[in-house]
Amino acid sequence: MPPTNKIWHIQHRALSLQADRAKQYIRPAETSTHLATLLSFPSRRSTLPELHAKTSNEIISLATTIAAFEPVHLYARSEDIPQAQGLLDKQPQHRSNITLIAAPTNHCWIRDTGPVYVHSADPADKTRYAIDFRFCEWGHKTTEYIYGANASPAAAEALETSPQYAEWPVMDAQAMSENTAFAGVVLDLENAGADTVADVVVRVETDIRLEGGGIEVDGEGTFMATESSIIGDARNPGLGKAEIEAELRRLLGVSTFIWFPGRVGLDVTDLHVDAEARFVRPGVVVVCRPHEKAEKVRWEVYSEIRAVLERSTDARGRRFEVHDVVEPDPSFVQGGLAGEEEASAASYVNFYFVNGGLVIPAFGDPEADEKAFELMKSLVPGREVRQVEVNALPRTGGVLHCVTQQVV
Repeated sequence: MPPTNKIWHIQHRALSLQADRAKQYIRPAETSTHLATLLSFPSRRSTLPELHAKTSNEIISLATTIAAFEPVHLYARSEDIPQAQGLLDKQPQHRSNITLIAAPTNHCWIRDTGPVYVHSADPADKTRYAIDFRFCEWGHKTTEYIYGANASPAAAEALETSPQYAEWPVMDAQAMSENTAFAGVVLDLENAGADTVADVVVRVETDIRLEGGGIEVDGEGTFMATESSIIGDARNPGLGKAEIEAELRRLLGVSTFIWFPGRVGLDVTDLHVDAEARFVRPGVVVVCRPHEKAEKVRWEVYSEIRAVLERSTDARGRRFEVHDVVEPDPSFVQGGLAGEEEASAASYVNFYFVNGGLVIPAFGDPEADEKAFELMKSLVPGREVRQVEVNALPRTGGVLHCVTQQVV
């Protein structure tokens, strides 16, 4: 069937605006108003068999929590739609605010695989835009943490001893190509449902590669990130910091860069900033403080972040007000399953702002969960703070911010 006149105009509008590589954009702060939140239902390829059901339940629990504040677009593979639908039926709260969408998604980490929505720097331009950073498996290293042909010995052993191993799919080349294309697919699906040209989202192309969890902005020109997760040959071969900063200025509307050293290989992301330091609002930052049981390198990372923040100012010249949020006792999170993360991603700063609210993780450590809740509540007066219990997600590599992406 030929496209309708409306669809043709919408598609033509989107295509005609793609090619402008000089256009300037602004990434709004996460506290700005959202049109919706994106979530991705985990495919079996992205988890250990023993953690898949639990991960799926946690994503659905998060979806229903967010849906109390704003619409949720939940992407799932066609073959996973019945499972996702069944879980939603068991948690019917705010079900009308959750749209289940079929798409070739694998990872639940949509913060990294999905599009990053931005505005034009020209206030007169009301077109919607989103950046496609062309997800590259965190620097082309889908190895020891995701279970494919290059799995680590621990992961391989875990799969081989699993009763479900024979039927468990791997993160093969086809799946990884789907992951790279996923942001574009999301935008195509959104545009296919657009009612007017004003609803179209134009795909913004760039030569740099990074993940949404690796960048943090305050909406007023200040940017935070770890060098280890952006700068280097794994993601951006041949590009130096100055070239990357120039492109990020154009794409995100930032002028002040706060770089933390980070650590290549400390986790699969090379230490994304969204598990380490976050803006609560301009000038106010929360930092993940390791639990006393944490290994030495985690304390080194924390000390480096605090030192950088103490000597830095933001884009408006303000010194930072910094608050520590202490991690939970890891014994409440770790499950001892062969092949899971050696150090769980149990960071309270991996929270997610929603319209009128803030959703933070709870890891099952009663004292730490309560302290984190009370601190965050004191820092966001006027917002409703809710906690979502998680265990499988941190054991797989992330928490709430990693599995969400705001639509603006």
